Amino acid sequence: MAQRGSYAKGVAKREEILEAALDVVAREGYRGASVKEIADAVGLSQAGLLHYFDSKEELFTEILRKRDEVDSAHYLPTAVEAASPGILREGYVRVIRHNSEVPGLVQLFSRLAVDGADPEHPAHAYFLNRGSALRESFTGELARQQAAGLLTDRIDADTLARIFQAVADGLQVQWMLDPEVDMPAIVDALFDALTPAAASPGAAPADPEDSDGS
Repeated sequence: MAQRGSYAKGVAKREEILEAALDVVAREGYRGASVKEIADAVGLSQAGLLHYFDSKEELFTEILRKRDEVDSAHYLPTAVEAASPGILREGYVRVIRHNSEVPGLVQLFSRLAVDGADPEHPAHAYFLNRGSALRESFTGELARQQAAGLLTDRIDADTLARIFQAVADGLQVQWMLDPEVDMPAIVDALFDALTPAAASPGAAPADPEDSDGS
């Protein structure tokens, strides 16, 4: 029983560290968010902090995982909301807009995405699994919207999901170089470009006289 209680306390402390680290990274940026800074935020020594993680790289990988968990709860639609047409677009644009408010976390994501290309890096599995889960979720919803005529079907849903992922990740790099880049507006414009004219809000009804070519 004591061992189980000790484990539960360890899990709770790890969660406390990750929640505090999110704030530190968002505030100080990737370079400013040292292990010492994060340790100070939770009243631990650097050695005490790393007792809960195998390495600094694992710590920062878990910070991103925690970021995803928080963002999913706050900005992405629930299962009930997901049935509403257009909710995928609204939720995704909300996440992109939120990212522009936390540059430190965007810096961390982009840096680890490069480092994580190394199969030996602790972030490698995180990025593979995250990308796969994101595309799977997107592909299903995009396919439903295509079937309903809300999105073009000229590109298959799986490819579209990869396009959205690539645009979001690439925009973050452009935005870090030039903060004037309006990431949410560009993602919104991509949805517009993929929406058939007949499904666009405010689209004029078809003229019956045009059906016979006159």
